[in-house]
Formats: sequence, C-alpha cells, structure tokens
Amino acid sequence: MEALKKSKAMKVGGTQKEKGMSRKGKDRLFIAVCVLPAVLLFSLFILYPMAKGFMMSFYRYSGLGGEATFIGLKNFQTLFADPIFLTAMKNMVFVLVFFPLMTMVLAMLFAVMLTQGRLHQFEQKFFKMIIFFPNILSMVVIGVLFLYLYDYNLGLLNGFLDVVGFEVLKQTWLGQKSTVLWCLVATMVWQATGYYMVMYIAGINQIPVDLYEAADIDGASKRVQFFKITLPLLWQILRVTLVFFITGAFNLTFTFVTVMTSGGPNNASQVPLTYMYSQAFSNANYGYAMAIAVVVFILAITLSFMIQKLTDKDAIEF
Repeated sequence: MEALKKSKAMKVGGTQKEKGMSRKGKDRLFIAVCVLPAVLLFSLFILYPMAKGFMMSFYRYSGLGGEATFIGLKNFQTLFADPIFLTAMKNMVFVLVFFPLMTMVLAMLFAVMLTQGRLHQFEQKFFKMIIFFPNILSMVVIGVLFLYLYDYNLGLLNGFLDVVGFEVLKQTWLGQKSTVLWCLVATMVWQATGYYMVMYIAGINQIPVDLYEAADIDGASKRVQFFKITLPLLWQILRVTLVFFITGAFNLTFTFVTVMTSGGPNNASQVPLTYMYSQAFSNANYGYAMAIAVVVFILAITLSFMIQKLTDKDAIEF
C-alpha cells in the first residue's frame, strides 16, 4: 500500500512539473511572439539600411542604377581632403558646443524658476505651456517662421532695431558668415528648451522638499541650494540629456539648414548631414554620401560614449 501511495505521489509530482514546464514554455513563446515583429521591423528598417550604407561607403555608386564599383577607402580619403566637408564639420563643432550649453542653461533656469519660484499654480502652468509650445510645432514650420523673423526688410528683428533706434545694426542675418550660425543655434535653442525644461522639472519634483527646508533653516541661499542640492541630485538626468543634445543637434541642424539657408552663404552654414543629402540626391554621388554618413555615425557614437564616461559618477540616493 505504501509503495502504491509513493508511486501515485511521484506521478502527481511529475504531472505538476510537466504542467509547470509547459506553462513556462507558453510564457516564453508568448514573449517571443510579441517581441518578434518589433525585432523584424527594427532589423528591416534600421539594421539593414545601416549595414547597407556602411557597405556602400566603399563603392562608387550613383544611386540611380548601374553597377557599383568597389574603390575601398578612396571615398574616405577624398572626404577628409574635401574643404566643404571640413567646413561642415567645423560648423557642426560650433553647434555641438553652443547649442547644448545655451539650451541646458535656459532649460535649467526655467525649471528652477517654475518649481522653486514664487509663482501661483496657474502661473506655473501658463509659463510651462508657453515655453513648451515650440515642441508642438513642426520643425519645418519653426524654420519658416525664423526665416521671416531674420528677413532684412520684413523681419521682426530688424523691425525691432528700427523702433529702438539701432538701424546701424540691421543686416541680412542669414546672409552673413559671421551671424548665420548664431541665428541657426538660436532657432534650435528656441525649439528645444521647453522639452529639456520638462525633463528637469520632473527631476526637481522628485527631490525631497525636506532637503530645501533644512537648507533654509541653515541659512543657505538659493544659489547655494542649487549647486549643493539641485544640481548634484539631477546629475543622472543631466547625463542623459547630454546624449540627447548630441543626437538632437545632428537632426535639428539638418532640418533648419535645409529650410532656412540651404548651406549658404558659400557653405558657411553647411553641416555634415545636409552635405550628405546634397551629395546623394543632387550630385548622384551615393557612395560618397554614405561615407559621410558613416563618419557622422561614428562621431555621434564616440561623443555619446565619451560624455557618459567623463560624467560617470555614483548616483546620489535620496
């Protein structure tokens, strides 16, 4: 009898294990079915074009049909001796320095003012809406708006200078080498500030109010509280936004340069992605354009990695 009971218990235990294994298998199958379409789409529309573009950078190809000719590294050799590409890279460095710096300062300033300033709740919501509003607009629309803003005859900027009596400062803002990049950066900052402000506000709202109350009791000024409490506790968010600034700068410059200046005057506002586009679709030099794309990709990845390494430090728990 005891042997019979043991055998039945073993059968029941085995059956339960089989059911458990089958349930785990079903869960894994369900996860695979859910993930597979996304993986396929990502591979089809992201990984495959990237691999294809990297391969085509070693070929001479018009992109309009015909046979592609393998030329090895000649596209890259030509690229780094191309004065227009070197100018585009210099312009990109300018943008990568001033766009993140100006946007971060303004976004942080607005975030601190709206969370720690003496504003009523209605006023906070109103100013948040006003500052975030540019993110609702299409970047093409913003480019057209600022194109007219900088216009010599009809633009609001020169009109304002007329009103305040500074006619001597009037100029073709997008037609001067000395001002065109500053105008583009100002446009990018106006478009992006609200987005990063919201991120910083979300981070500041997570900081315990007790820390600021204790600092007030100790007599710490608002400036000291910002550098000793707010900034250190927002460090991880700042690291993330720095990477966003890198990727965003490449995308924004392409759109705004295309809409506002087309790379002019005399390539003074040319950037790598607009030069890549013109080589691929205007000059039918597809292989050369892919070489530019590879360099831009490597540059963006390298900068993002360097920023993460240089700003890496232990997160402060609170």
